[in-house]
Amino acid sequence: MNKKQIYHQGTRKKVVHITTVHHPYDPRIYYKQCMSLAENGYEVTLIAQDTRDKTEVNNINHIRLKTYKSRLKRMLFGVWDAYKKAKEAKGDIYVFHDPELIIAASWLKRKNNTVIYDIHEDYVTSILQKKYLTPTLRKVAARGYKLIEKFFTRNMEKSLAEKYYKDIYPNGTCILNYPLMDKKFFEYDRTAKPLSNKVLYTGNVNGDRGAFIHANIPNINQNIKVQYVGKCVKSIAHQIMDVAKENKDNIQIMGVDQFIVKEEMEKMYTKENWLAGIAVFPPTEHYMKKELTKFFEYMNVGLPIICSNFPVWKEFIEKYECGIVVDPYNEQEINEALQKLIDNPEIGYEMGKNGKKAVASELNWEVEEGKLLDWYDQLLNKEVKI
Repeated sequence: MNKKQIYHQGTRKKVVHITTVHHPYDPRIYYKQCMSLAENGYEVTLIAQDTRDKTEVNNINHIRLKTYKSRLKRMLFGVWDAYKKAKEAKGDIYVFHDPELIIAASWLKRKNNTVIYDIHEDYVTSILQKKYLTPTLRKVAARGYKLIEKFFTRNMEKSLAEKYYKDIYPNGTCILNYPLMDKKFFEYDRTAKPLSNKVLYTGNVNGDRGAFIHANIPNINQNIKVQYVGKCVKSIAHQIMDVAKENKDNIQIMGVDQFIVKEEMEKMYTKENWLAGIAVFPPTEHYMKKELTKFFEYMNVGLPIICSNFPVWKEFIEKYECGIVVDPYNEQEINEALQKLIDNPEIGYEMGKNGKKAVASELNWEVEEGKLLDWYDQLLNKEVKI
């Protein structure tokens, strides 16, 4: 896509992204949206927690927020601080990424600007699955959140990271969380290295994301090792090792109590010729409808996928012929999938090629970037007419 400068009435337009929850170098926020906008002529400011000494990276101005260990303090003081800094930034377009910012973001709305709620998750379903709340409190909290969201976002635009969010937000605009096209991944030849007996999991590590099912894989097949790459709180790491029992030496976790930045995660994708990328999740309403971002990332580097046989996931895997689906509670099926790829490497390589082809043709950020830029141009033209 040709790069272009965005000027309206002689002024370069400013986009302000705000997050109090996400890491400032979150791939969707920083590497996709912020960098795409900066490279296409927007003045981009990111208001987020502090993690690096630099205040400007890749022409993106990072206004730093204090990091609070207490969630309550963050939701009170962090949100207020983010609001003040955002107001001072005088954005033409504000994009916020966290539910806790909804009310503060509504205060930023003016006749001559646009506020966008970038929706990363199905938050109502997520609240209903919070195990630390009683069933009654979950229902009350979910209903309360839904009412607050509906009232305070009524004058906002909505950016949707998942296709099925359209069922919840019919007026939202899908800017899907597809992977960045990376030349080094497309040129990476898995066959140049011996096939490993290791499977790779990337992303946040917790029970709903299959952490304990994955931990059991070395018990199912003692020839298989599991590599986790993603933030994993220490208590979860201990539970993973407890599940693996005497096979815990076949478990490696990169990311205990730390966020793994994009560059480090990318190095892991090509560190070995992984047997497969895994996402064997237990069935939860929150994940059963999602097309996981990690699917696209596994496909991008040419890894076959082993994942749960949820209907949406099964349809996706079969459409692109890029992996194997299994019953997450059927150890025999999981073992058969692993053994199939061990005994028939050519099958895994073919699945990997199919995945790469799908990413190159349609499932990539460059397609979504075009949609993002066209949408922003429409929003700015609407502002000018007001």
